[in-house]
Amino acid sequence: MNIYITLDYELFFGETSGSVDNCIIKPTQDLLNILEPYNIKMTCFVDSGYLIALQKQKDLFPQLEKDYKKVTQQIKYLADNKHGIELHIHPHWEDSYYDGEKWIFDMSRYKLADFNEDEVKDIVTRYTDVLKKISCKSPVAYRAGGWSAQPFLNIEKALKSNNILIDSTVFAKGIFKSKNQAFNFKNVPLYKSEYNFSDDLTKENSEGDFLEIPISSQKMRPMFFWRFALKKILKQKKDQSYGDGNAAKSSKVELLKMLLFSSYSVVSIDGYKSSMILKAYKKYNKKTNTNGNFVLIGHPKAFTPYSLKKTSEFIAKVHKSNTFVTYRQ
Repeated sequence: MNIYITLDYELFFGETSGSVDNCIIKPTQDLLNILEPYNIKMTCFVDSGYLIALQKQKDLFPQLEKDYKKVTQQIKYLADNKHGIELHIHPHWEDSYYDGEKWIFDMSRYKLADFNEDEVKDIVTRYTDVLKKISCKSPVAYRAGGWSAQPFLNIEKALKSNNILIDSTVFAKGIFKSKNQAFNFKNVPLYKSEYNFSDDLTKENSEGDFLEIPISSQKMRPMFFWRFALKKILKQKKDQSYGDGNAAKSSKVELLKMLLFSSYSVVSIDGYKSSMILKAYKKYNKKTNTNGNFVLIGHPKAFTPYSLKKTSEFIAKVHKSNTFVTYRQ
């Protein structure tokens, strides 16, 4: 089986973004410390809008100059050591700014679908170019911020013009809609390792120019979220996230749904979800006859000592019988 370890390399987008050190640099380095003894390469989907926002304002604020140097140095190190550096787009950076003390986020245009065709092409091109400049490599894969890649038509055109023909946004059966965020992957079958598509990333088309490599998905029972809530209340050190910011708030309705009904979510390195990695892997291994893809997602800001311990244990158990790959490979 091919195993992809993928990270969404980004800050928080709530009232407090958190620091670069605690949300990105330190947790990414701690994961690298786990991977390097096995010579395992991961893929970072870099929030490129953040890089452009830093470039725009770093001459005005010394803190942003420091942050820019830290992030670009780590990205260069990752690229030089053959880790994947791929395109991750949160377009709300187009409307956000630093006020001298913190980032002020305007989430009204959170999805690429909130922009017109010309704007989408401009965003994708500029965000791709900044990655090329820093990593000295052209990205080959894309992941939408907040999994919000629908409708895909304008994104398709923009990615194609930048020679990016792999998407890794979808997770089977996932569905969500809020004021700013939306995705619907309910028709994508579970354990589907990859497929070609054209202008709809949920519909297989053998003649399509794009390749979808879905993030692995799993069914989540309400009891999981009750246990997760208890861990939040107990505040044990092993369950404290590296990140020192705040996520954008979820609605009470969505929280209630998770506590009362089963749902689908990504297989993740983050927090308590990491307890389910091995179980999900065994299912994918069985359903694909060991010949499929197992795609893990993580957010450095959401890593915990517990989650990195579970990730380390997983790698130790499976590294001899599987191949860890990047999208470029």
